[in-house]
Amino acid sequence: MPYDNDSLVLNNIGKTFTTGHVQITALTNINISIGDGEFFSIVGPSGCGKTTLLRILAGLDTASTGTVDIKIKTSDRPVNSMVFQEQSVFPWMQVIDNVAYGLKLRGIPKKERYEIAERYIRMIGLSKFAKSYPHQLSGGMKQRVSVARAFANDPEILLMDEPFGALDEQNRIILQQELLRIWELSKKTTVFITHSIDESLCLSDRILIMTAHPGTVKSIVDVDLPRPRDIASIRTTLRYNELFQTIWLTLREEVLKVKELELAND
Repeated sequence: MPYDNDSLVLNNIGKTFTTGHVQITALTNINISIGDGEFFSIVGPSGCGKTTLLRILAGLDTASTGTVDIKIKTSDRPVNSMVFQEQSVFPWMQVIDNVAYGLKLRGIPKKERYEIAERYIRMIGLSKFAKSYPHQLSGGMKQRVSVARAFANDPEILLMDEPFGALDEQNRIILQQELLRIWELSKKTTVFITHSIDESLCLSDRILIMTAHPGTVKSIVDVDLPRPRDIASIRTTLRYNELFQTIWLTLREEVLKVKELELAND
């Protein structure tokens, strides 16, 4: 899918760790351009550096080599917001205050930030729980709050690290569809990490397939499934199954490399 402007450009990103006297290369030679408003997913075998790459994009870690260039449209909003796999809501805050938290840090007046928070709480279907505390919510509901908080903060880039990975299948499908609905309204540039080929196909415009350790770009697949998408419907299409097969055959080789290494080290 063509994009008029790049929102995020990674130039020769590499990451090396030192453990004791041993130097470990986690990432090498990552070169990616992500378009403004693109939903871009990253899949790869365990240990390939997906989360490390996302942490570099979030500014939580630094690259050993290369640069990250993010297009800043306006200085009055954050560069990024991140949604983690584990539930990251504040247990002492009501839902509305959790969703409005980033806006509060930015100095948005209380009335305005509550109006924004209430809009996103409606989008995620939790209006009846706006005054509830996290202990009164299910796991899926808490993760909805995390997603709403990230969108409400209106970042340049939305970063998501397997946000639905810990949920059961039913809640995962519901949240995937809700994420699609909110994203369609905002067209927020999104980088999404997942282990699931199915999830990446349901959500993405393009999918980066990473190699086994050290992680680098193996392939980038265009997801030419029409939008808006209904997750249950697209899974039944021939094109979905063709793309699934393409990605799996590309990824399978890297997964087997990891398994072979694990057996060799036993």
